[in-house]
Amino acid sequence: MIAIRAARPEDSALVYALVRELAEYEDLLHAVDATEAMISEALFGAQPRAFCDIVSWNGEDAGLALWFYNFSTFRGRYGIFLEDLFVRPAFRGKGLGKALLVHLAKRCVGEGLARFEWSVLNWNEPSIAFYKAMGADLMDGWTGCRVSDEALRRLAGS
Repeated sequence: MIAIRAARPEDSALVYALVRELAEYEDLLHAVDATEAMISEALFGAQPRAFCDIVSWNGEDAGLALWFYNFSTFRGRYGIFLEDLFVRPAFRGKGLGKALLVHLAKRCVGEGLARFEWSVLNWNEPSIAFYKAMGADLMDGWTGCRVSDEALRRLAGS
């Protein structure tokens, strides 16, 4: 049986472990410099700006959706950006990823949000096929941009 709940402060270690499992799956474990304490502060600190839902299968923690609100100036409304969607390999094929997407889509509709967005690595064909099957449009006309680390410090000093 699938159950979804909001993550709680005592889930910090679980969320951190799932983030690391996702990074390992994406061959990006070397890029993780977050700590459990940083994840805990982001999700449960005085001013949380990120949110997380945990999905379980028959009472066993199986995955997460980690997200935050964004804003569309063109639409004049907020939306949700799904930063991470991850289901542990042993639980895939049971509808848990779909359940998390449906859960967040319902939040968007219930809160009158304009859209629900996320990114997917272009090599991740299984996820791309899954997202397309869920009705997602791949935004081929857009390229993601990121400034981080030393480049961010240089930009800030300009």
